[in-house]
Amino acid sequence: MPSPNDIKKGTVINYGGQLYVVTGFQRVSPGKGSSFVRTKMKSLSTGKVQENNFKSSENLTFEDVQYRKMQYIFGDTDTLTFMDGKTYEQVVLGADIAGDDQKYLKEGLEVTLVMHGDKAIALELPLKISYEVTETQPAVKGDTASGNVQKDAVCDNGLKVRVPIFINQGDVVNINTEAGDYVERVKK
Repeated sequence: MPSPNDIKKGTVINYGGQLYVVTGFQRVSPGKGSSFVRTKMKSLSTGKVQENNFKSSENLTFEDVQYRKMQYIFGDTDTLTFMDGKTYEQVVLGADIAGDDQKYLKEGLEVTLVMHGDKAIALELPLKISYEVTETQPAVKGDTASGNVQKDAVCDNGLKVRVPIFINQGDVVNINTEAGDYVERVKK
């Protein structure tokens, strides 16, 4: 049987007769006592989020899920719509399930959806995504005196990030989706 140490984001657990998707987790090894996994889980039936701690020695029931590569098409305040590039099938994911990850979405972006049966239950983004900088201030002479200087920039999907001062409007940059930080400028 699976143990709590096998939990990761997107894992579906049958807990107390209900299905929950893990939206966040942390493995904790206290100096005294046994280790445990602190989870944040969202009920698939009610949508309520709850936190649970599972001892490492507990047995859990994981549900079967499929991972499907899909392309983001569009979204609104409640739903996000994705399309399978081979079958042209469209799948809708609740914007609340995507959480903070939806700020990284842009039209045409390929992501991985976690499917349980025919329902999308979680979203996995690529580690790095390329965006075009649509708005930023030009560098001013003398800004480099203090070393690692950054400025605000707005990307083509509306994402606001901090970038080095040498980045200009029209440049393409890679952004880390786990931390939301600038990674590198993409060569054209």
